[in-house]
Amino acid sequence: MTVTAEWIAVDWGTSNLRAYAMSGDTVLAEAQSDHGMARLEKSEFAPALMALIGDWLGAGVTDVMACGMVGARQGWVEAPYASVPSAPLAGHAVQVPGTDARVRVFVVPGLKQENPADVMRGEETQVAGFLARTPNWDGVICLPGTHTKWVHISADEVVSFRTFMTGEMFALLSKTSVLQYSVGDGWDEAAFEDGLSQTLSRPESLAGELFGIRASDLLNATPAAAARARLSGLLLGAELAASKPYWLGQNIAVIGDAALSEVYAKALKTQGGFATIADCQEMTIAGLSAARNLLG
Repeated sequence: MTVTAEWIAVDWGTSNLRAYAMSGDTVLAEAQSDHGMARLEKSEFAPALMALIGDWLGAGVTDVMACGMVGARQGWVEAPYASVPSAPLAGHAVQVPGTDARVRVFVVPGLKQENPADVMRGEETQVAGFLARTPNWDGVICLPGTHTKWVHISADEVVSFRTFMTGEMFALLSKTSVLQYSVGDGWDEAAFEDGLSQTLSRPESLAGELFGIRASDLLNATPAAAARARLSGLLLGAELAASKPYWLGQNIAVIGDAALSEVYAKALKTQGGFATIADCQEMTIAGLSAARNLLG
């Protein structure tokens, strides 16, 4: 079925491009491609977008609201960071010049923190979407992923945030370190919980415990699934120990992939932290809708 979008929401990350044909807050259709920011030259952004959304355009001019790495320095157009503390959508959306006459494309700025130095692009839109759906909410939002964010929210503002490279560390250690010979597919819940408990209580033991995964394989033929789960538990435990000043005693929301969000929520529950889980796609669309409303 052919649809005509009132406006278009775009989540443009490093690896993927996702677009949603919208009518108000309702998704009419969606499409995606692997034309993420990292795969494109400046001149290739416009064709990549139009190839995805061209069939949704009507006779007039359609607004496109985009978030994510499309607004990075190496993206389509640089959308300068807004400084925290601020509302998640404090920065003015930047209009992309020289686009197809059928569209007006706007890019949502990210957020920056001077001390300790930190930045985010894309997550601010998910935070805005969550706050739009959950008025008057104070607490901490966790956005798990390759680079997990912990975001302190008060009075509808981002007060501060910290980024943890836990997901990237897992990928690097499991694929390119000596642990690649021990870590395989599958999952062992007991091994995960043991690793989590170890670094939650003794985060300083992380480096030694990591090599212990390899040693245990060599000496005890530890199954690859158990090695994988223990690696995940050790890294997440260290992250939760370091981020404890954020989440301890706070309202907690987790916005991310469903399976990964469940892992974080379960880990937090072992420490008495009870988290609300929100779908990252829904929060992104809600945040882009809020950004569009700010255009006036």
